[in-house]
Amino acid sequence: MKQTRRRTAGFTMIEIMIVVALIGLLATIAIPNWVHARTHSQTQVCINNLRQIDGAKQQWAIETKQSPSATPSFADIAVYLKQSATCPAGSVTATFDDTYTMGTIAVKPTCKIDPKHVMPAEDASSSVSN
Repeated sequence: MKQTRRRTAGFTMIEIMIVVALIGLLATIAIPNWVHARTHSQTQVCINNLRQIDGAKQQWAIETKQSPSATPSFADIAVYLKQSATCPAGSVTATFDDTYTMGTIAVKPTCKIDPKHVMPAEDASSSVSN
């Protein structure tokens, strides 16, 4: 009598469990890195927006001959900005006034959403002297 061997195609339960464990391990490594990269990029975009706002304030003050104690509105500096600036850490419907405090010409703008979003202080080595 001849015995026939039935072979079924597919994966065993152990193989499936190993694959699921590997995917879980990769996810535990990748997700925190992705969150950190997203937070870091939002911070950099916000700081860049603060620099652009400060530059627009300074340009407005020079062109309109304003004193350092003058406080511009967003409408005053909007022509000096390429687009309306909002902090990316804020909501999708956030406006300029919801995310930034402009202040006077002498004061650097600040982010209302995250106090860690701060323009770096100007150091003496970055300024050009004649």
